[in-house]
Amino acid sequence: MQTVFPVLRILDYAQAKAFYVDGFGFSIDWEWRHEPGFPVFMGLSKDDLSFCLSEHSGDCEVGGLVMFYVEDVDLWYREALARGIGPDRPPEDQLWGVRDVIYVDPFGNRLVVNTRIEEGRSGVH
Repeated sequence: MQTVFPVLRILDYAQAKAFYVDGFGFSIDWEWRHEPGFPVFMGLSKDDLSFCLSEHSGDCEVGGLVMFYVEDVDLWYREALARGIGPDRPPEDQLWGVRDVIYVDPFGNRLVVNTRIEEGRSGVH
């Protein structure tokens, strides 16, 4: 069970939903507002990954970074691309033993999607 849930700051619910739900295929597990029209705090998930998004200014600032470890970064890349979400570069192998791709959401938060690669494939020993 995941025991740490990162929180990213968002500035607009509709833009966040378009990027994370429509673009990446995350599900909104729950939403909470003090009352209708107030800022949202919500939980999202996909596969075994969960995190939160918050419109509340006191929770955190925009410009955060979350690293997701997935089984197949290339599959994530193709699925997101097909849904209109593209990174600056396609996935590539890194010297520190991962294959990664970096996305930036509409608010400036960065999401690094990683797949661990076997020893020797990237020059890691």
